[in-house]
Amino acid sequence: MTTLGLVALACGLIIGLGAIGACIGIALMGGKYLEASARQPELMNTLQTKMFLLAGLIDAAFLIGVGIAMLFVFAKPFGA
Repeated sequence: MTTLGLVALACGLIIGLGAIGACIGIALMGGKYLEASARQPELMNTLQTKMFLLAGLIDAAFLIGVGIAMLFVFAKPFGA
């Protein structure tokens, strides 16, 4: 397998595993938010603010991985 093939495989793994992790993280967080809102409805606005902040951070971590993968694909830092 050539270096270019390994870079393509690595980029696919970075993006794929990052997407799976972000989806699972947001799903778990959304479920816990719904449970907490059902238990204490008076805290719903505070919890919603924190939930959206964490959702943005989870998505940001995934997008950083996508950016690194695109760097590997287009800039060819390993001389491929």
